Amino acid sequence: MNNQLWFDAIGWVGAIALLIAYGMVSHKKLEADSAMYQFLNISGSLLLAANTIFYGSYPSTFVNLIWAGIAVFAIAARKRVASR
Repeated sequence: MNNQLWFDAIGWVGAIALLIAYGMVSHKKLEADSAMYQFLNISGSLLLAANTIFYGSYPSTFVNLIWAGIAVFAIAARKRVASR
């Protein structure tokens, strides 16, 4: 498998993960602060970031890395609240 095909597949999987997360929250199948929603956001945005780095689309890379960071902080905040 060549690199372009590999990174295209990674990008599509990332996009699908983000769309599933958004769709499930929009249809009240997941809560916006649930671990599954945040996991889908982290994994989807990191996969898309890998794709955008490969193609040199750095503004999209920036957005996806921030998106993943927000999800990581949301999980950390959720754990802090749960441990109280």
